[in-house]
Amino acid sequence: MPTFKDIASHLESFAPLHLQESYDNSGWIVGHPNTDVAGILSTLDCTEEIVEEAIKNGQNLIIAHHPIVFKGLKSLTGKNYIERTVIKAIQHNIGIYAIHTNLDNIQTGVNKKICDKLGLINTQILSPKNDTTDIGAGMLGDLPQPLNKEEILSYLKEKMALNCIRHTALLEKKYTKIAVCGGAGSFLLKDAIKANADIFFIADFKYHEFFDAEKQLTICDVGHYESEVFTKDLICEILREKFPNIAVGLSKTNTNPISYY
Repeated sequence: MPTFKDIASHLESFAPLHLQESYDNSGWIVGHPNTDVAGILSTLDCTEEIVEEAIKNGQNLIIAHHPIVFKGLKSLTGKNYIERTVIKAIQHNIGIYAIHTNLDNIQTGVNKKICDKLGLINTQILSPKNDTTDIGAGMLGDLPQPLNKEEILSYLKEKMALNCIRHTALLEKKYTKIAVCGGAGSFLLKDAIKANADIFFIADFKYHEFFDAEKQLTICDVGHYESEVFTKDLICEILREKFPNIAVGLSKTNTNPISYY
């Protein structure tokens, strides 16, 4: 039977830990490497509700995109949701592993999943690192056919199951090229403009940052959760291919802390 260590080794062969950003905390959060895997739950975020879902399903390993612990814990008293989540996982012998910016920064990672959902072709890394072509931030791709301003937003909403999009002015042109970045992506705006993207599909833009589009492209801020929610599908795909005899489940819990009226 595979152990926690076997699962982590496979994930790290796909998205090595050294590719994570310096601020990140990808890797083991909770759990002993030699524990046998009874079942795996794939999720975007790890919260108390996610741990409860794993308990109910008989799963003892949670693979999350976002690390529940970003900064060092100085106590475990249950005073906030982070501590309560970690305590509950430990109490029920459930491991938690995070695969975050290292999964963002590979060619077959989070942003490729977004491109696939959008049906983009001719994809490539938007902002390569260290003169490489397969490691870096964001991704760029072409629409299978040009769309006009009356069509583009409906297309994005349908493909990504979106309820709403915050966006800058639509352009009087055919939309053919889309730049994407799962999660916060304003730091890539100049790269998207330089790449002649017509749409920048991202999240977490601040008010004044929208002005920086300068009508050179249309910024589409779809929300952090909404931009990355299909990452849990990607994690499932990675694991199911390697471990077909291990039950890998897709979390049914909506962990989005933001609601829209």
